[in-house]
Amino acid sequence: MLDVPPINRFKIRDLCIAIFLFAATALWTLWQNSRVAVLWDLGYLLNTSHRIAVGQIPYRDFSLVHPPITFFVQAVIEHIFGRHYEYVVAYAAFAGGVASLLTWWIIREIVCGQSHAWLISLLLTLPLPVLGIYSIYPHPIYDADSVLAILAAILLLYRAAKPDASWKTRTVAGASCALPLFVKQNIGLPFLLAVLVAAMLLLAVRRTQRGRKTEPSHHLSSAAILQIAGGALAALAVVTACLAITCGLRNYIHWTVQFAAQRRLPAANTLLSLYGEPSLVWALPSFAAGIALLFCRPLRRAWIHAIGVCLATIPFAATLVCLLLEPNAEDRADRLLALWPLLLIAAMAISLLELRKGVTFPRLIPFVILAAIHGTFLSQEVWGSTYAIWSLLILLAGNLLMALPARASRAVPALAAAMGVTLLVCGGFYAASLERLDYIYNSADEPLVRATLPVLHGMAARGTYLPDFEQLVRFADAEIPASDGILLLPGEEPFFYVTGRVPRFPVVLFDHTTDPYTPEELFAEVKRLGVRWVVMKTRLQSNEDPLLERAQIMQQIEQQFQLVRKLDGYDVYYRR
Repeated sequence: MLDVPPINRFKIRDLCIAIFLFAATALWTLWQNSRVAVLWDLGYLLNTSHRIAVGQIPYRDFSLVHPPITFFVQAVIEHIFGRHYEYVVAYAAFAGGVASLLTWWIIREIVCGQSHAWLISLLLTLPLPVLGIYSIYPHPIYDADSVLAILAAILLLYRAAKPDASWKTRTVAGASCALPLFVKQNIGLPFLLAVLVAAMLLLAVRRTQRGRKTEPSHHLSSAAILQIAGGALAALAVVTACLAITCGLRNYIHWTVQFAAQRRLPAANTLLSLYGEPSLVWALPSFAAGIALLFCRPLRRAWIHAIGVCLATIPFAATLVCLLLEPNAEDRADRLLALWPLLLIAAMAISLLELRKGVTFPRLIPFVILAAIHGTFLSQEVWGSTYAIWSLLILLAGNLLMALPARASRAVPALAAAMGVTLLVCGGFYAASLERLDYIYNSADEPLVRATLPVLHGMAARGTYLPDFEQLVRFADAEIPASDGILLLPGEEPFFYVTGRVPRFPVVLFDHTTDPYTPEELFAEVKRLGVRWVVMKTRLQSNEDPLLERAQIMQQIEQQFQLVRKLDGYDVYYRR
């Protein structure tokens, strides 16, 4: 792998590839949004961003267990364009297209100087339209936005690692590394820490080499390394100061660190369980043997070259065969996701071997990516967490292929094709099946119903959930004064965003990860804030009831409120 690629000039061919990746990703995201609406997540996102748009301060005026940037972005969109769901979808499509462009651009940086570099970069990024940050889960969300910020930071880091980069480029690159932390903490924090550790390691290596007369021209100076680290720390300090001034640093740390870790952080053995994937028993030896043959010196014999490529591509061929033979979408998804531990192990091993050639910033970036990926897995492990981070896996695959010796250069396009085609075909079926969204009711037997309210134009979902919700909105507009406080349980709809009402209660979504109250504390707070109405959803789109203490909650409701209207999917209560 070249540490400092030569100038990567843009050609008409590259422009066509860039336009294709952006347009295909955006169109796929729009198509996904046209056939599914996850009301649970949309309610949390849009109700929370609406609170910010009307002037409420998160962490101070209401609880929020996630960093603010994604919600602020949606609040700005609402402030500029108004409350229209189409702009929410347009943002996801645009951000997804940009992320695919950034991934391709980074791959170009990685493979620049390699024979057929344009073809390799195209093959590796070919799956991005169906495996982009918003291609599997199509609505705006913090995980995807955090990956978008990480991709931008990685591209800047590769630019900053060049000897001729200016101090401004390096400072901006370092500052960009702090941004993901304020989009999603479990992704951004490992990423930022890994960048800072990489900078310290580089400084330590330079100190040991200080006495040498000559130094490789591609090694960064101590000043350059400090500019990158300084930019990251300066940006971190600025954002921390802004949080302290606006919402209070103690409030921010309580909700996004202490409370979030208490409710969501898994045990270490749970995180490591992904490396217990049964298919690794045969897939890892096959892939490792193939790569090892490509590293062998007597590679001039064509049959050794062919055997190495065949062995390395067996796990990908098996995934394609499984797609053809396995009728169950969940089993096909499991087989595709089993490629994650395989490629993570291979990338880590190859990256460690690369360090024998010398410790440089480009050779440390794969470890930064690995840190971000494993931080992402802290949320919902491989099955739940990979939906927005396939771009990072593709970057690792690119680094892995570029680590192959020059004598194996003819194998790189073949391996890139095996990886790219497998992820494109199997990933396309995986994304199109909406298997990742199996936590909501989305039966193909139910008709696809489109929203009729102007603010929801473009939203569609199977079942009666949208008509039920629109009936609730019309009832509230006609029967509930705009100044009255309303508590919606469990909060599985963007009610406040659609109606424009200002939430009076500090929580808009009630499940274990976002709700700090016991049933008794909840209704004591409801009484203190003068909330007069309670709306209980009786027909959930979510397959699991998020209200773990529903019986106790219903007991509190019946004691303090009376049922005034039964709507389709909702019971409406008014304070006695």
